[in-house]
Amino acid sequence: MREFSNKKLNKKFKNLGSGLLLASMTLGSASAFAADNINVTYAGSMGVVMDKYLGPTFAKQHNLNYQGQGQGAYGMANLLASKKVVADVFVSITPGPIEVLKKAGLVDTSMPVASTRMVIAYNPKGKFAQQFEAIKDNKAGAAPWWKVLQTPGLHFGRTDPATDPQGQNIIFTMMLAEKYYHQPGLTKKVLGETTNPQQVLAEGGLLTRLEAGQVDAASGYESATRSAKLPYIVLPDEINLSNPDMSAQWYDTVSFTIKDSAGKDKTLHTQPLVFYAAVLKNAPNPAAAKEFISFMKSAEGQKIFRENGYDKPKGHDY
Repeated sequence: MREFSNKKLNKKFKNLGSGLLLASMTLGSASAFAADNINVTYAGSMGVVMDKYLGPTFAKQHNLNYQGQGQGAYGMANLLASKKVVADVFVSITPGPIEVLKKAGLVDTSMPVASTRMVIAYNPKGKFAQQFEAIKDNKAGAAPWWKVLQTPGLHFGRTDPATDPQGQNIIFTMMLAEKYYHQPGLTKKVLGETTNPQQVLAEGGLLTRLEAGQVDAASGYESATRSAKLPYIVLPDEINLSNPDMSAQWYDTVSFTIKDSAGKDKTLHTQPLVFYAAVLKNAPNPAAAKEFISFMKSAEGQKIFRENGYDKPKGHDY
């Protein structure tokens, strides 16, 4: 009887040992898998520079597999905060989405890696192309860009202000233009309601739809518009949100209210168009995450940014 019990006990220990070994091997494989990958989430407008240039270049240099995922910055921040998406790095436009992750305990600090400005992009083959070309070339007698955007039949595209900073920034741009050009009611005339369904499109496909002729003109960041090789109208610093020195005295004079995810009113304020990068606290590969941010700030990384229409970083760590 004792011999039978000992055999059973020995078998249990043997099975337990095998299980522990298997678990150890599985954990080791998962760790090795994480060490072989760099997962970067980013504001959707950065798709070209991230997935075609920065990500692959860094991955090749460090023998890693690059995986990128872009979406409206607030939408992506909320996915990361709820842990529906896990990544090593998050790159946001404006510090607002970073604040979402700070509140969720997933980020301590973020660093500026690039900057941009608001522009009005247009379809070079569209029926309004000549009018925009005349504005771009400063031709005598050309109608102002804000007047052309009010032309009946012109389809203007923008992103969702509830989930994407760019969708908020075009509203701020129009509100500032209303004051700068002394045109009362301009914002409503061009954009309609805050969340006008006839204009609001997903960020990732906005410039693609513009290029395909589905919209005639669209809001855009100069960086993404240049990356897409689309023509655009340059806007003055007073309305393009690019100059942090203008924040307190000018940009901050406009704000608007929108419903948050809980249906409550939330007042939004301007933030300079700076891209911030952060290592997430639950990053599967934190070492590679830190190196990737260093790479974006390096001379080589900044050269890639410049070649894709981005300006140098502005401001300080957030």
